[in-house]
Order: sequence, then C-alpha cells, then structure tokens
Amino acid sequence: MLFDSCFWKETSVDSSSCRFSPLLDVLQGCDFLTELVQRIEFCLDSTLSLVLDRASKKLETIRRERRRNIEMLESLLKDTASKIFQAGGIDSPVVTKRRSRMCVGVKASQKNLVPGGIILSSSGSGATYFMEPREAVELNNREVKLSGDERAEELVILGLLTSSIADSQLKIRNLMDKILELDLACARGSYALWTNGVKPSFSDSYSSSQSDQSSDYSVYIEGIRHPLLLEQSLMAEDSNIEASEMPVPLDMWVKKDARIVVISGPNTGGKTATMKTLGLSSLMSKAGIFFPAKGRPRIPWFDQVLADIGDHQSLEHSLSTFSGHISRLRRIVEVVSKDSLVLIDEIGSGTDPSEGVALSTSILKFLASKVNLAIVTTHYADLSRLQSVDSRFENAAMEFCLETLQPTYRILWDSTGKSNALSIAKSIGFDQKVLDRAQEWVEKLLPDKQKERQGLLYDSLLNERNLLESQANEAASVLSQVEGLYSEIRLEADDLESRVAALRTRGTQKVQQELKVVKSQMDTIIKNFEVQLKNSKLEQYNSLLRKAEAATASVVAAHQPNEITFSDDESQSLFVPQIGDKVYIQGLGGGTVATVIETLGEDGSCIVQYGKIKVQVKRSKMKLVQRGINETATSSSVKPKVC
Repeated sequence: MLFDSCFWKETSVDSSSCRFSPLLDVLQGCDFLTELVQRIEFCLDSTLSLVLDRASKKLETIRRERRRNIEMLESLLKDTASKIFQAGGIDSPVVTKRRSRMCVGVKASQKNLVPGGIILSSSGSGATYFMEPREAVELNNREVKLSGDERAEELVILGLLTSSIADSQLKIRNLMDKILELDLACARGSYALWTNGVKPSFSDSYSSSQSDQSSDYSVYIEGIRHPLLLEQSLMAEDSNIEASEMPVPLDMWVKKDARIVVISGPNTGGKTATMKTLGLSSLMSKAGIFFPAKGRPRIPWFDQVLADIGDHQSLEHSLSTFSGHISRLRRIVEVVSKDSLVLIDEIGSGTDPSEGVALSTSILKFLASKVNLAIVTTHYADLSRLQSVDSRFENAAMEFCLETLQPTYRILWDSTGKSNALSIAKSIGFDQKVLDRAQEWVEKLLPDKQKERQGLLYDSLLNERNLLESQANEAASVLSQVEGLYSEIRLEADDLESRVAALRTRGTQKVQQELKVVKSQMDTIIKNFEVQLKNSKLEQYNSLLRKAEAATASVVAAHQPNEITFSDDESQSLFVPQIGDKVYIQGLGGGTVATVIETLGEDGSCIVQYGKIKVQVKRSKMKLVQRGINETATSSSVKPKVC
C-alpha cells in the first residue's frame, strides 16, 4: 500500500493551526519516500496491477511490435474465417485462441478449406476443428516470442521496484507506524464524537491549587455511562432499530484518603456494572480515549487493573465457586502494587457467612495498605461497617425503589444498601406465605445481630481510645522538647546584642591600634625618603622612589586581612568529622567556627555547637579548621592571619 502524501501537503499549508499541530508532530521527521512513490506511479497503473509502456524503452518497443503483429494476425485470420464461412465450411466466422495460438474454426468435414493448416484442437463433439492456417504460423510464432519477451521485461521492472522497496524497508515500517498512530488518533476522536466523550485528567497531575469541590477526591467523575451499554444503544439508533433506554449515568466520587470502596445493594441493582464502569474508564484513560461523562473527570493513573468478577468454578480443575474465587484473590494479592486498581465482585461469597466476613475483612485490610484503590461489592452488612473504624474504607450503595420494587441503577455515596431479597422475591411473584415466614426469621435474628454489633462497636471504641492516648503522650513529649529548645534560643537571642556591641568595640580598638602603627611606619618611610633625596644626586631619584614604593607596599601587604586559613593536615574531600574538631560552617558567617560534639551515621553528618546553640550539619557544609580533642565546644572568632 502506498501512502498518499496529500495529507501532509494540505495540513502543512496551515501549520500554525492548533487543530492539526499534534498530528503534524506525529509525522515530523518522517521520510515519505517521494522519489520511490513517483517511480512506482511512473511504472505501474493506479491499480498496481499493470506495468505501463513507459516503464522502460525496451518494454515500449516490444509492446509496439506485438500490437502490430497482432493486428496483422487478426486481419489474416478474419479473412480466412470469412472465406471458410462463404464456402460453407462453418455456420459463422470463428477466430479464437487454442494452446496460446490464434486459429480459426472449421467443420471437420471441410478441413480441406484450410490447406496446410495445423489442427490445434477440436470441439467436444468433434464436429469442429480449430486450425492454424499455414500463413499464420510465422505470425503466431512471433506473437509467442514477443509475449515471452514482454513478460520477461515486466519481471525485470517489477524486480527493480521490489529491490528499491526492500532497501527502504525500515523507512516504510516507520512510516506505517506513524500512519497507524494517526489512524488510531482519528479513531479515538471519532469515538469521542460518537459517544459525546470528555477528556479525563489524572489525579497525580492535577494542580493542588484548584479550589473546586473535586480537589477533595481522587476519583471524580460525573454522569458516566457504561461504555459498552452505551454503544449498544447508539448502534441501534444509527441503524434505526428500536433500542432499549440509554444506560443510567453514574457519579463516581471517591475521596482522596479512601483505599477501599464497599458497594452494597440488591441483586440486579447495578453493583457489578458500576464497578466495571470504573475499570473501563481507567483503561480508556490510559489508552488516551475520551469516555462518556460530563464536566472535567479526574482519575488516578493505575499501573494495572486486577479483577475478580464472575463465577470461576471448574469441574475440569476441581474448583468450586469459593475455591475459584479464593484462587483468583490469591493471585491478585501476589502481584498487587501501590498504584493498582482492584475490582472484586461479591467478595467472600460461596462459603459460611461468618467465615466469609472474617476472611473478607482480613483481605480488605491487607489491600488497604497495598493498593491505590479497591472496589468491592458485597451483600455482607458487616463489611459496610468497617468505615466506622477505619478511615481508609468508604461505603456506597445502589438505590432501590421500595414503591416499584425495582432498582434505579443509581449509586448513593456514604450510604449502606440492603439486599432487599424479600422485596425482590415478592416482585417476581414468590409465594407470600413463604415470604411471611422468612420475615419472621429476620425479626428473630435481629436482636442477636444487634448484640454482636454493640460488642464490635465497643471494642473498636476501646482500641480508638488507646490509640488516641498514645498519640497524646507522644505529642506532649514533643511539645516539652520544643519548649526547651525555644528557651535556649530565646536566651541566646537576648545575649546577642551585648555580644555584638562588645565585638564591635574590640574591632574598633584593634583597627585604631593598627592605624597608629601604619601611620608611624609611613612617617618613617617619608622622612627617610626626604633625607636621602637631599643627599642624593638627580640621577638617583628614580632608584630612591622605587625603594620608597616597595617599603609602602610592604606595609600595606603586612596589614592586609586574609580569609580563614584551614588546616592542611588532611584533604577537605577526605575530611571525616571527629569529636573535638574545629570546623567552619557555611552559612553562619562572621568568621565563626564551631566544635564537633557528636557524629551521626555513615554520611558524615554531625552535631556541632557554637555558643549555646547546637545544630545538625552535613559534612558537605563543613570545612576543617583545626583537629582537636573532645572538649566543651565554644564559639570564637578566627583571627586573620598576617602574611
């Protein structure tokens, strides 16, 4: 298949258009093999089934000679067939081809009308011979030869084109991949228009500065419809076939802290369909497909979707319903990751309810610490109560209309649904006596259930109280440490002003003393220069001036302040802090050094003290000034070293 480069030419005319820029980016840098396309178009017709005369000079010459030869052969055979007909040798003139040679038809009894002719074949009844006239033998021989030459030349041309295509195999494959990418993008766009889909965004990339209500949810989808159910309705509409009603739109609102969503409700109420809708929407989002919803939906990026939906019993593998269910859950638990979405339908079903609840609770608590999100459906009311003792759980229920005894297929968040088994049984015409007896049993079992629930609630409250007490004690300890540190910093801050003033006074005195020394030295240099200048000759002036300048420079250099001189005992790159070392801390400024009082870990970080303040510093922020011994750390100002 040849790629039509018209698309590229047309879209590149308006390359500034935002509409086509993503598609142009896909094709950017592609080699469209224009020369190869033009060569194929030159040699083959539009159907790619016929080699054109212009493909080569030799082919053009062969075909021209062949057409001329055929014209002569057909003219000869038509004249012969006409003469045979006029002589009564056949009912109508016949010119045909037998055994790849042109010939005429003649009655078997009149074959003498074709003197010297060669019988190529006969009719089924044997009444008609197909004979090649003697005059046509040479022309037929030439036709066979030219036909063979033509086919040979066509094969040569096709071979050359095939070789050129083979040489460009990698480029063609790359181009086909890009075309496939474009086709997939167009398919996604068509699907979005067909289903009125919207673009989802992923929770991880969602800006935390957003102030709308959706910022509190990891999954926020309004009015989504099950894609497969929606497609059935849309296809029926497109075909003008009476279709069922559109699927009911669902709202998916999962809070950020929720890891397990327990959906309860009646049978045939839409629990499984709701769960599948979320699974399909997550897969569609990863594939870059818009899904049928409203507004601006958000959904996490799930690395994998793990599902246990349906009955996995197997006679072949000796698996009961429960065995198949548990086997599937075991495999899910083995491969689950922190970014996985897990979908479990009727968790813990197929066994004793009490054991099923216990096992399901244990599995869900395990998954709550292992997955991004898990959606489970259940008829066990005890699983819906986990929300009250664990904030990672969230409840949802499928709505059921008690007036019509029919599900509405809408999902209610932060709600607990009932199975409504008796109501559903009544709606399908079950014996009322049986239902009344069942209702009596429900009322008898209710008190026991209430006692069990009260016991579970008491235990959960007791555990919660113990946890809060432990957290309160930890908070009190941290507060005490913070208050002590605050007092130390406060005392240090109060004493800071007096220390600064004292440092300024000492600095001023030192500078004044150095100024006096420098002034005295400069006066001496000037007096010596004046005396020498009076007693010297004119030609010695330059020499005296250079000596005076050198003496002045020596005084200046002697009183030039230098940076802190670090120890040369050890390379700074190999420096390992030890207790008692004097180190310079980057960021403290003021030429302050501190003393190492404690080393931490293998990374070289340690605790240093300057004044009354202790801080933890990384090795990369310290420079060794002097190796020391373990002693009480005091901060001091490093005196400038005079060269």
